[in-house]
Amino acid sequence: MNKAHEPLATRSTTAKIKTNSDLAEALDNIRSSGDTIVHCHGVFDLVHPGHIRHLEEAARLGDCLIVTVTIDRFVNKGPGRPVFNSQLRAETLAALECVKFVSFSESPTAVDLIKQLKPHVYVKGPDYADPNSDVTGMFREEANAVAAVGGRMHITDDIRMSSSELINQHFDNFKPETREWITKIKTKFGAARIKEYVENLKDLKVLVVGEAIIDEYYFCSGLGKSAKDPILAFKYENREMFMGGSLAVANHVSGICNEVGVVSLVGENDEYLKFINDKLMPNVSFHPFGRIGAPTICKRRYVDSHTGGKLFELYTLEDTPLDATSEGTLLNELANVISEYDIVIVSDYGHGMITPKVASFLCKNANFLAVNTQANAGNRGFNTISRYSRADYVCLNGSELQLEMRMRQSGFQGMLASLADQMQCDKFTVTLGQAGSLHFDTASGFVDAPALALQVTDRVGAGDAVLSITSALVYKNTPWEIIAFLTNLAGAEVVAEIGNSKSLDSITLLKHLNVIMR
Repeated sequence: MNKAHEPLATRSTTAKIKTNSDLAEALDNIRSSGDTIVHCHGVFDLVHPGHIRHLEEAARLGDCLIVTVTIDRFVNKGPGRPVFNSQLRAETLAALECVKFVSFSESPTAVDLIKQLKPHVYVKGPDYADPNSDVTGMFREEANAVAAVGGRMHITDDIRMSSSELINQHFDNFKPETREWITKIKTKFGAARIKEYVENLKDLKVLVVGEAIIDEYYFCSGLGKSAKDPILAFKYENREMFMGGSLAVANHVSGICNEVGVVSLVGENDEYLKFINDKLMPNVSFHPFGRIGAPTICKRRYVDSHTGGKLFELYTLEDTPLDATSEGTLLNELANVISEYDIVIVSDYGHGMITPKVASFLCKNANFLAVNTQANAGNRGFNTISRYSRADYVCLNGSELQLEMRMRQSGFQGMLASLADQMQCDKFTVTLGQAGSLHFDTASGFVDAPALALQVTDRVGAGDAVLSITSALVYKNTPWEIIAFLTNLAGAEVVAEIGNSKSLDSITLLKHLNVIMR
């Protein structure tokens, strides 16, 4: 084969791409010869003239320029990013003459790599000229790591360009009407004002009430039909376990508000209690109570490893209403803590925890009551919002609204208006999957927002994430267009992951906000 036509990955540039351990060894040799090592780090999703000027300036600061690239799963640039995978981004950088070596960062920051590689100079671009503009706090952590290994920081000052802005302009995966809506929100409010609304949620005290659920994913590959029975056989490969139900909601809220409590039903002899305590965020106060003779609810999903498609689900639960003793324990716990919280979020999964007495207590005693009554295979449509005589905010999906109104063909706006007339609540969100979300306030009317998800891996937990952030935003009287935007951004983040493998947090939301609005 003519070398001119060889793929990029087979030419000499490939030799520049190193594992972290191999790179550390190579740098030890370079360092011992007295040469100066310069380190740049980033996503480099779309290498542009600004990047090239930045890297060339960095190369002039020493003898050996190394570049580390954030791997795909730690790229917090919003839905649909990165556009190019880690290997392609590394190959592009390795093709530049000024770059000596390229490696990968398997972490959200470069801190661990800085400690391992010990550069003499660590270089950031002009976006970091003002360290206070870094909402993630990563710049300070990296600067501290550089100082710890005896290096120094350098900020380049050449032309400033943005990969995100170029991608939004020229490689936009959003439909024209969606991009038009984003532009409208950007023009009307701006990223800075939306950021203020998110940051204003920090001091809220939020109590989450609902069933604790453990989500288990069993990944397997198909073997074929059994030789003796008319069934399909699968080979088990691995298992992943995540927090679900009210536990997932509490973790989502904890990334937005500083003080969170969760009152959850767990098993009498709980085998999952250590897992729950390990996975709950540090700022979540856990108030578990047991139920005589019942397990912690576990929803096990069997997933085809090749396609990611779910094969079937197996529920472990006791879904009859609470016995009088357990109900009394729950009511006492709620009476002890409910007055301490600004907001009570009820995640009602219809598995027996929220009895009529418990629902009535919450309606009477919550300062601000936000409710979702979930429709799932375990409650078969019997768990609807009419169980609550009052709410300050209701968050449902489209099918849950249809079940409540006993209508399938009527428009969602008409059903929402009718529901508002029927119950003591005047603020609603209805999530509609790929159709986006619909929001209604009896005082200001409807807001319809397009979906922002570009990649759907798993829909489990999306509604929990939306309930978590919107409840706080509604409490703070945030403009509905901002609520709608953040609703769909939060939903896009969650559906891109398996289960509740990642929780919402304000830093990631704000970073996505900045990227999507460039």
